[in-house]
Amino acid sequence: MKKILAALLIAVFALSLASCGKKDSKTITVGATPVPHAEILEVCKEILAKEGITLVIKEFDDYVIPNTSTEDGSLDANFFQHTPYLDTFNSERGTHLVSVCAVHYEPLGLYPGKSKSLSSIPDGAQIAIPNDTSNEARALLLLEYNGIIKLKSGAGVNATVLDIAENPHNVEIVEMEAAQITAHLPDVDYAVINGNYAINAGLNAAKDALAIETSDSVAAVTYANVLVVKKGNENNELVQALAKALTSEEVKKFIEEKYEGSVVSMVG
Repeated sequence: MKKILAALLIAVFALSLASCGKKDSKTITVGATPVPHAEILEVCKEILAKEGITLVIKEFDDYVIPNTSTEDGSLDANFFQHTPYLDTFNSERGTHLVSVCAVHYEPLGLYPGKSKSLSSIPDGAQIAIPNDTSNEARALLLLEYNGIIKLKSGAGVNATVLDIAENPHNVEIVEMEAAQITAHLPDVDYAVINGNYAINAGLNAAKDALAIETSDSVAAVTYANVLVVKKGNENNELVQALAKALTSEEVKKFIEEKYEGSVVSMVG
């Protein structure tokens, strides 16, 4: 009888573990930068909870670890980047990450530092821009659009500082880590700042920037921020549930009310 009882207890314990396993399978862990991505995911957390899905949000202050962690399986997905950055990362790092859906775009802004106007740009003015490949090109295109520099024909989204063909103000382009630019804003004349870092520093692109990417610019599509997973996981049930939440009217409304133009939803 003791042996039978022990066997029954083992069976019950095994069933209990299996039940816990099923519960855990309804959990999805996503890496994100704090603002606005983690804030947007907090709205999704409530939406998914109604479906019995637990969303775990892990915050990162850089653009590398969320991708490497998604590649190695430490994260189920990440939400912080646009497709050109993702493509460059895959090419340079040999990762196998793919976009699931476009959620929003953050207008890149040209902010005043020591100089407060674009109508009188000082000769030799220093302009800080992000040093990662895709955001560098994006920043240079913004500077070109506003007549500060002119790029070589066809440079486009692959532009680098070497593609500057005309520089009438002799501006000095200062390349630095995107996350560090806001801290150095007082040290340069102007700075091109990524939307998430600008928001985190209390800046509003629509109110504080001297120039921003317009809604009808290439940025609205090319630089839309996307939900990213490792290739092969795109159709995972939990990933698709999160994608649906991220592109919901509820999230769109939150973005519009919370960020007042500093973040723009891609939902029509």
